[in-house]
Amino acid sequence: MANASLSQGDSPQRSRQAWSVLIVSTLAFTVCFMVWMMFGVIGIPIKKMLNLSSTQFGLLTAMPVLTGSLVRVPLGIWTDRFGGRIVMAVLMAITVPAIWLMSYATEYWHFLTIGLFVGLAGGSFSVGTPYVARWFPKNRQGMAMGVYGAGNSGAAVNKFIAPALLVAFGWAMVPQVYAAIMLGTLVLFWLFSYSDPAHLVPSNVKFTDQLKALKDPKVIKYCQYYSIVFGGYVALSLWMVQYYVGEYGLDIRVAALLAACFSLPGGVLRAIGGVLSDKYGAHSVTWWVMWVSWICLFLLSYPQTDFTVLTVNGPTTFHIGLNVYAFTALMGVLGMAFAFGKASVFKYISDDYPKNIGAISGIVGLAGGLGGFVLPIMFGALMDLTGIRSSAFMLMYGVVWVSLIWMYFTEVRRTDVMDPTGASAHQAAR
Repeated sequence: MANASLSQGDSPQRSRQAWSVLIVSTLAFTVCFMVWMMFGVIGIPIKKMLNLSSTQFGLLTAMPVLTGSLVRVPLGIWTDRFGGRIVMAVLMAITVPAIWLMSYATEYWHFLTIGLFVGLAGGSFSVGTPYVARWFPKNRQGMAMGVYGAGNSGAAVNKFIAPALLVAFGWAMVPQVYAAIMLGTLVLFWLFSYSDPAHLVPSNVKFTDQLKALKDPKVIKYCQYYSIVFGGYVALSLWMVQYYVGEYGLDIRVAALLAACFSLPGGVLRAIGGVLSDKYGAHSVTWWVMWVSWICLFLLSYPQTDFTVLTVNGPTTFHIGLNVYAFTALMGVLGMAFAFGKASVFKYISDDYPKNIGAISGIVGLAGGLGGFVLPIMFGALMDLTGIRSSAFMLMYGVVWVSLIWMYFTEVRRTDVMDPTGASAHQAAR
């Protein structure tokens, strides 16, 4: 399917079209992700205005993530059938009115309901991933999907733009500006993107035929990986501004700037993760990502602690806990690991399902998005239950343990993870 058109891919015109598609699609995804993460900043004054608990705040931030996740499977399938250009354009157009209406919400249920419609922007990932991948040859698809996935950095862009607008004009100005940005991006996307009929799934292929691949147990495993590297990224991007404000008593602008130290590398470096996955294989990159994440989350999990030791000279009190600098450094490393992991998981998909990228990326994206929906709510519930802010990282630490064990028994025992040919060995083992 895709290879038929890629055989023409050496022409200069074809190359220009491919890069134009990649650039404007990445821009569109960045703006969509920025909108999707909006509550991570404006949710803080809304929480104060409505006197919300931590659990209610978690639900508020997670509502857009819910719809953005649930629509990923149908959007991926529609992209296979109708093409990424038209599906992406329609999706962006639908979100503009909902983003604008957000500025007029006054009740908690208003925000939850409108957030569901704003969240459609998050479905853009499963549109753009197969769309851009099919414009490039197989040995460069990891790079293409990695560059496109760098649009996750919209979470960091949100942390630069939203606090400035919030402080200067109030939170209601943020959705109005974001609606205008989305509309302008839609126009640019339509002007500089292209369609290729050869990229479409043949018309005699039914939805049910495409979905049969979802019974493959490998897909479930990739869903688990992605629920960490993407779901965890989304959840922490939404959670970190208020975490800095509560834990370290920072101003919202400083808190957002420091939180961007996690969100920015977690988005931008995804392209490097794609290149590494092309070179060393998805398996090797993912294995090391899980270990780095496990170490960072172990250190981040430890709460601020004072303990007293009875010495020969009397009681002596010690304090253990990360200061803001060490905490931010660890979050930056975690963000980089997640960035590489997001790219490597989708390299698995392009290797195993080259003719069904849309449907498979949709289901894996759904799992990752649902992780991003459930985790903030669980963060808030744990915070209300224990009163320990770092309980969010304790939860993530446990989830990473599950993936490490699963990966070891299904992949690592069969593959030399230090071997650049590990990807082919992994394929042979399966």
